[in-house]
Amino acid sequence: MTFGHTILFSEMSPPASLEDQFNTWYDTEHIPLRMAVPGFVSAQRYLAQDDQRNYLAVYEMSARENLKSPEYLVVKNQPSELTKTMLSSVSGFTRYIGNTLGEQWQEGVNDPLSQAEYLYAVFFTVTQDDLEEFDAWYTKDHVPVLLECSDWLGTRRFEIVDGDPQPFNRLAIHYLKTPLALESPARAKARTTPWRDKLAVKPWFKGHYLVFKNHRPRQFSQP
Repeated sequence: MTFGHTILFSEMSPPASLEDQFNTWYDTEHIPLRMAVPGFVSAQRYLAQDDQRNYLAVYEMSARENLKSPEYLVVKNQPSELTKTMLSSVSGFTRYIGNTLGEQWQEGVNDPLSQAEYLYAVFFTVTQDDLEEFDAWYTKDHVPVLLECSDWLGTRRFEIVDGDPQPFNRLAIHYLKTPLALESPARAKARTTPWRDKLAVKPWFKGHYLVFKNHRPRQFSQP
C-alpha cells in the first residue's frame, strides 16, 4: 500500500474565479514539488461532498520529521509567485499532522485505496483521562462492526500531533466504496452499541465529520 507512518491532512477552498487555475497549480506544481522531497510517499486529492469548492489533500510521509528536512524547507520557504498567489487567495485552510495508531481492513481487500471512491474523516478531541478507553472502543468495538458492511473497506486511525485550527487529537479515516456505506445497517449498529453509549455521554464526545470524494489520481514520490 502507498501509506506512510505520518499523514498531512490539509483543506483549502479557492475562490470561484481561480478554481480552474488552482486545480492546475495543485496538480502540476504544489504536489509534484512535495513528491520530490525525501520521505514523501504519495498524495491524494479529494473534494468535499457538502461544499464543491472545499478541496482536501492527504499526503503520506514516512515520518513527521520529513516536514523539517532541508529539502522540504526549501519548498515551503521559497514559493513561486504562482504559489504565493494561490495560497493568498484560498479560504477554509486546515492543516493536521497525524501519526498512525493502527489500521483495520476488510479481509481480501488487497488495494483499498484503488477501490475506495470516498473518504470519511472523523475528528475528536478526547480528554487525556479517556484516551485509552476511546482508542480501545474504536479498535475493538466500533470498527469491527463497521466492517460488517462490505462497502466499508477499512479504517486508519491517527494521533494528531499538530493541527490548525482545531485542537483535535484523534482522527479516523474511513475508506468507502460508496457513500451508501454511511447509511448501512452496520453503521447504524456501530452507533448504538453499549460501549459507544457509555462514551457518548462524555462532554467531549462531539465528533467533526467530513465526507470527500476522490478528485484526482494519486500521485507518488519521485524515484
